[in-house]
Amino acid sequence: MVLWLKGPTFNVTTIDLKKKPLILNDLAPGTLPPFLLFGTEVKTDTNKIEEFLEEYFCPPRYPKLAARNPESNSAGLDVFAKFSAYIKNPNLSMNATLEKGLLKALKALNDYFMTPLPYEIDENCAEEVTESNRRFLDGDELTLADCNLLPKLHIVKVASKKYRNFEIPREFTGVWRYLTNAYAREEFSNTCPADYEIEYAYASVAKHLK
Repeated sequence: MVLWLKGPTFNVTTIDLKKKPLILNDLAPGTLPPFLLFGTEVKTDTNKIEEFLEEYFCPPRYPKLAARNPESNSAGLDVFAKFSAYIKNPNLSMNATLEKGLLKALKALNDYFMTPLPYEIDENCAEEVTESNRRFLDGDELTLADCNLLPKLHIVKVASKKYRNFEIPREFTGVWRYLTNAYAREEFSNTCPADYEIEYAYASVAKHLK
């Protein structure tokens, strides 16, 4: 998704982890995808990959993707952790508590989407801006913060519905606005996994409640 937003020519190679090609042992021994092969250099850490792409594919030829507001980088970070605890839990008596934890994290994310960022507030305007209508985390354009959050939020939406019959509440209008705008962008819709792929991947992860 980062490369798509940046705009350079690139190739994507998918790998069946059950039948890993031997070349992986030479390229990145002991690591799991994703990793970046740039010339003869291999980068395996996701954060390092993002840093490299942001530094190498830089303005004026390529867009800057770093968020302007530091808070955008941390918004929603705990949603996936709460989801993981929720989906992996086999104890029926703990389900409601873990679901509340996920809801609390989603509400905090929704609050962030609904709160105006500094650039949305015009000090010279008599009318006070009390609610944000921005499309994404940091504004109306996708940033690295979105590249980190969107794939995880999509997984939360799909897997929670499939294995816990849990849906992100519709009253979280900021979160749903965010997802709707993201699905309309080809950079995300063409790089995020299909629903059935997520359901297949989590079939062995989601625990039956007992």
